[in-house]
Amino acid sequence: MSSLARRWPTWVILGLGFAFLYLPILVLMFYSFNENKLATVWSGFSLKWYGKLLQNDQMLGAAWISIKIAFWTATASVVLGTLAALVMTRMRRFPGKTLFGALITAPLVMPEVILGLSILMLFMSLGSLIGLAPRGVLSIWIAHVTFTLAFVTVVLSSRMAELDKSLEEAAMDLGANRVKVFFLITLPIIAPAIVSGWLLAFTLSLDDVVVASFVSGPSSTTLPMVIFSSARRGLNPQVNALATIMIVVVSAGAFVAWWLMYREDKRRQRDMQLAVQDNG
Repeated sequence: MSSLARRWPTWVILGLGFAFLYLPILVLMFYSFNENKLATVWSGFSLKWYGKLLQNDQMLGAAWISIKIAFWTATASVVLGTLAALVMTRMRRFPGKTLFGALITAPLVMPEVILGLSILMLFMSLGSLIGLAPRGVLSIWIAHVTFTLAFVTVVLSSRMAELDKSLEEAAMDLGANRVKVFFLITLPIIAPAIVSGWLLAFTLSLDDVVVASFVSGPSSTTLPMVIFSSARRGLNPQVNALATIMIVVVSAGAFVAWWLMYREDKRRQRDMQLAVQDNG
């Protein structure tokens, strides 16, 4: 029996898994070009829902709010997550280090309902003291940073734990301080993990409904909340059109990020091979 014949169950299971994950997305994109108002009844090819989407100020405004919140959430989470990962992997043991790591990763296992309710109560308690509105764009951003930080910290901590510390020690032996070592040695090596963490935090923030529902206000409704409310009244073809645009944009961004990381990895491997040849 050939190896291909022996592996066909594996390929079938793999194909069914990919179909389960991606076939609904392809169906959604297909029906975004449907002329019929009923999202599941095909009656002909049309781009009219894309045109009506451009006239839907509510949905476009919610999309812009979600994108802005997701961008700044991912950026803040990467900065704070990098600092937290450095503390957990590079600093020596200090009193409370275990508790610090547990508190950083606690949102990973905490239900979003509890997280959103607790953040809302915190904002309502501190609102009168520091002048922070308990519901609004700023409140959503702080709440999203709170739970996306845990995911970014785990990604970066795993990468830093695998990093060869001898490279950093060699740079410090040559006179570089810790700040210079981080920016010239550590940061370029962990750059792919930083990009991955940023994309993960951006996606989690853009996708969140539960936490945002607790801390959002009348003028800070996010796109998932608008889509959820629209889906409760029936499937809207404009949602399919917007989802198709977002899928195309996110896929293009992910491909560009992968290509840049792939090129950087190839360049690093080539430089290491040249260095080995020169030493030889």
